[in-house]
Amino acid sequence: MFHSIPGIITNKMTVGKYLTLQQPADQIMAEYIWVDGTGEGIRSKCRTLDFEPEKPEDCPIWNFDGSSTYQAEGSNSDMYLYPCALFKDPFRGGANKLVLCEVYKFNKKPAETNRRKSCKEVMEQARHACPWFGIEQEYTLLDYDGHPFGWPKNGFPGPQGPYYCGVGSNKVYGRDIVEAHYRACLYAGIKISGCNAETMPAQWEFQVGPSEGVDMGDHLWIARYILHRVAEDFGVIVTLDPKPMEGDWNGAGAHCNYSTKEMREPGGIRAIEEAIDKLSKHHVRHIKAYDPREGKDNERRLTGRHETSSIHDFSAGVANRGTSIRIPRQVAEDGYGYLEDRRPASNCDPYSVTEVLVRTTVLE
Repeated sequence: MFHSIPGIITNKMTVGKYLTLQQPADQIMAEYIWVDGTGEGIRSKCRTLDFEPEKPEDCPIWNFDGSSTYQAEGSNSDMYLYPCALFKDPFRGGANKLVLCEVYKFNKKPAETNRRKSCKEVMEQARHACPWFGIEQEYTLLDYDGHPFGWPKNGFPGPQGPYYCGVGSNKVYGRDIVEAHYRACLYAGIKISGCNAETMPAQWEFQVGPSEGVDMGDHLWIARYILHRVAEDFGVIVTLDPKPMEGDWNGAGAHCNYSTKEMREPGGIRAIEEAIDKLSKHHVRHIKAYDPREGKDNERRLTGRHETSSIHDFSAGVANRGTSIRIPRQVAEDGYGYLEDRRPASNCDPYSVTEVLVRTTVLE
């Protein structure tokens, strides 16, 4: 399979013969992965270890040039990578690993976009509540020219309607990428729980969870990394922009399903309603935490149209996808379960989202 980029032609099948070369048993490739200074970009680099790590603490602390990732000045550019989660590498196979890292500055303080540290501290404080999360990650596939994958180059596909959970080459574009990503996540150990075609053509969704505490952010960030890497092999770009196409097209969100132990037990609907009341009093604070630009990205998406609430108002309802918080119909009937916060943008930091939910509803 050949992919052509202006000035570049590569055969993606060629790398296969090199990946089948025997790898020394005592030489492990560890891909260190971190969030860059934008708060949404993912960076990575590889190193060889002479042992197979069993937990993130086994991996050595490393460093990188923060001046090239929007995280430091060139005159003082060294940043530190602290391994915090470990996954199997679906691209290299064998004993090779993906190593998720927290970023620390030269003075050993967390970088501005290291949201994991405070998230973990909050989850420790709220451990008694056993907070569970499931995030629905929407994304859009693009050609190299930035046009949605599979869309006519000089026009638009038909109006939304037949694409959501669609079947058929005239309704869904890029299913091969979705299938490859799903299998790679399962191999890596990601808690991926589902996927579907979304309302706008070339838009898809996968779900991660249920995960407890800081694990939600760990698994979603690695699932995003894997998605970008899989898309590389297909010569396609993944965008998490919350409104990739202006006009009468749905945006992309990262709806967060959330519950505490009390919500999940019989009669938990009271705890859900109490949590919604608390959330209603902190709408602005949550909006600021739900995209990397404190609501500026979400302004284009949360318009009150296309299955969204208005960014300016808080609302809640049963089975209503036009509200800030949706209580699923089954939850209302059973009297316990979870709530869905529909406000987070597709490019949100899951650490920030889960942290602010627990701060508001559990730690008050």
